[in-house]
Amino acid sequence: MKRATPLLYKLQDLEFAALELKLYLDTHPNDKKAQQDFTNLTYQIMQLMPEVERYYGPLTQYGFSKENPARWIKDPWPWEIIY
Repeated sequence: MKRATPLLYKLQDLEFAALELKLYLDTHPNDKKAQQDFTNLTYQIMQLMPEVERYYGPLTQYGFSKENPARWIKDPWPWEIIY
């Protein structure tokens, strides 16, 4: 089993924060600070995702990785990773 890395934890933190902020923006669309925070989180996710995928392989079916897109079938499934 593969062990989760600090990079994966960081990505999960960023994605959670972005999702929560997006839900907030659904009801507060004119909050400029929240819009900027969401943009910053999205940028951080886009910067970190390729680095995480180099270690884990594609995290989604349309992953960012430029290597073999079918690599995911050889890697551990999410429930096989030790957190």
